[in-house]
Parts: sequence; C-alpha cells; structure tokens
Amino acid sequence: MTIINMVHFKPHTIKLITGFCVLLFCFQLHASDQGSFEVEIKGKDQGQVLILIPGLMSDASVFNNLAAELSPHYEVHLVSVKGFASTPGGDNFSLTSLVQDLLRYIDNNNLQRPHIVGHSMGGLTGFMLASNYQDKIGKLVSIDGLPFIGPIFTRTNSTTVDMMMPQAQNIRAMYANMSKNQLAVQTQQGVSIQATSASDQGKIVDMAKQSNPVTVGNAIFDALTTDMRKLLTHSNTHILMLGASGGVMQEAQHEQISALYWQQFEKVNNAKVVMNTTVRHFMFFDDLDWVSQQITQFLGEE
Repeated sequence: MTIINMVHFKPHTIKLITGFCVLLFCFQLHASDQGSFEVEIKGKDQGQVLILIPGLMSDASVFNNLAAELSPHYEVHLVSVKGFASTPGGDNFSLTSLVQDLLRYIDNNNLQRPHIVGHSMGGLTGFMLASNYQDKIGKLVSIDGLPFIGPIFTRTNSTTVDMMMPQAQNIRAMYANMSKNQLAVQTQQGVSIQATSASDQGKIVDMAKQSNPVTVGNAIFDALTTDMRKLLTHSNTHILMLGASGGVMQEAQHEQISALYWQQFEKVNNAKVVMNTTVRHFMFFDDLDWVSQQITQFLGEE
C-alpha cells in the first residue's frame, strides 16, 4: 500500500455527520430504473465501463463535469439513488439492497468487471462490492468515502459499530420526523466543509432540499453501522482512496486526518491513499482536473 500526503478533520455533532455524508457528454440514454437506483449512460461504447456512485443526498448531476472528462475514454454509467436529490423514491433504503441491485445491474447488462468510482457513501458502497464480490468488479476509486466512517467523528480507529449504534439510531429517528426544508437547513449548517465556493455549496443544499428525509436517515444509519475494514483486508481489488482535508486549517488536523485514513488501509492489499489538503469533501467541485487526473492515471496502470 502507498500513502501520499494524508490528512483528517474532527466533526462530531449531528450536523457535521450530515455534512460529511452529503454526503453521490458523448452519448446519453434516458435514465433507466434499476430497483433502488436509476442509471444514465454517457460515452456509450467508448471502452471500459465505469460506474459512478454519488454520496448521500446527491444525484448523478454531481458527476456531470467529471463524466464529461471521462466519457471520451470510458463508457460511464451514472447512478442516482432513489430518494436522494431529484430522484424520486420510497423510504426503504438500505446499503445492502443498493449493493444487490448494482450486482444485478452488472449481471443483467453483461458488464465485464466494471470499474467503480464512488463519492462518500458511494465509496463505502464500492468497498462493500470489493469486500464481498471482488470477482464482479475491476478497480475501485473512493472519493473521500472510508470503509468505516465512525472514526471520523470519534477521532479514533478503535471505534466499533456497537459504539456508533445508539447515535445511529437517534439520527435515524430524528430524520424520520424532518421536513425537506429542515433537512436543507441541517445541511446548510455543515456545508462549508463540503465545498469551497458558495455556488457549489448552494448545489449541495439544493439537493438536500429535494431529498427524502426518511431515506436520508436510513442511509446515515447504514453508513454509521457498516464497517468493511476487516473484510477489505481479504480483497485483491486494486483501490485508490482519494481523501480531502481542505475543510480544516491547522497542520495538526491534517496530520490527524492522515493517520485515520492510513490506519484503515494499512492492512489492505493493493490500496493506495492519496490525500489533498486543499480540496473539501466534494473534491471534484473544488479541483476537477486533479480528481480526473488521479482517476485516469490509476485506471490506466497495469
């Protein structure tokens, strides 16, 4: 495993949990329904398939610029999870169902080991695929999404799912009683660590305002209670972890983030961690060229 310039931040309130999670062209098809998500395809027949999975309260539109960079060379399948942002959907979200629907989509469309690019919770989804179904996918790029997000809030990798469970249950119950406007207000409180520009922050809040609060609460519960660290050590999937710490100012905070990220991958085969200390969580908003270059270079490696 290779680690490059690693970092960390210390959000610990519910609003920062929401903030961190806020967490997912050449040719285009109308979005097609795939159970827990919809898909649109760009760059048809351009080469190896990439599946892009957005994070919490995001739809595929967050990847528009990134997909434009990638679609001349890859066939890009953009996922929009039902209940997030502009994608209508019910309340019964689960990460397990999302993974199973992705596997069904890969099989039904005869996709040959597609590469996975996931942001935030989309990265966690990718780690679930890499841990349990490595024969179904190619390489994995996680954009600021960890195998277990609990340590981001507790600031220690000794954190367990059992420790996070009471907080996860409380958050799920709280979101079940939120309106969409309240969800947007909650997101606004932590949006400064998500993206640098006011325009991009506005996009994030707008997506939150369109999201289903019950779906969001269920997704946060699953993210806080899913730990792929141990299972991932048995995977041979080639992984690129892109981490962001531009939301903090002090060098000691960058170093703390670096340690937390590194510790989650120190026993993972074929994993490379690259940290960027100037971009924030939606790093493809802050520095599209850097993210695109990191992905294309990694995918092009033998």
